[in-house]
Amino acid sequence: MRKTIALAVAAVALAGCGALPGRQVGGGGEEKQPQTAAETTTTEPPATMASTEQAPPQETRVIASREADVFGAGKNGKARVDITALKRQGRTLSLNWTVTALDGNVNLHNGMSTGSLDYTVSAVSLIDPVNAKRYRVARNGTGQDAKCVCSGTQGQFLEKGQTSTLYAIFAAPPADVTKINIEMPMIGVLTDVPIS
Repeated sequence: MRKTIALAVAAVALAGCGALPGRQVGGGGEEKQPQTAAETTTTEPPATMASTEQAPPQETRVIASREADVFGAGKNGKARVDITALKRQGRTLSLNWTVTALDGNVNLHNGMSTGSLDYTVSAVSLIDPVNAKRYRVARNGTGQDAKCVCSGTQGQFLEKGQTSTLYAIFAAPPADVTKINIEMPMIGVLTDVPIS
């Protein structure tokens, strides 16, 4: 009798861990749904490989680039900006980019902001050459406490070879505008950047 109870307890424990066939348990204690034939052709690695292999990094494609001499922390340096995404999403436009220090130091701490105590990329703007209009970074309100919908840069002083990934959200230009200019403090203007 004790042997039967012990076996029953072991079977329940194994089923809870997903060790018995057909009783797999997912993360957070949720039971996985059985896979259909169509779902088994996904590119995810089998569960046995998941713990030893990592998913490949997301592919980033540079759609525009510019190098510039910039003022750094204590001395001048050289930086490269790579625009990796400029995507229309309904009434907004999201901009993603990286800044890489090529030589010397690069001050991102407040180097792309609208003021000395603003540690964001709030001074980056878009220039619509078709309608002669400038778009500033979106804000989450209208008062003095409204924050920009963008990356923070506090404490970012890049040394040679270091890269920072940044973003900002803007109101989208009209649908007929397919390319736009991006103005960045320290870097200058990147022209005719395609909108996707």
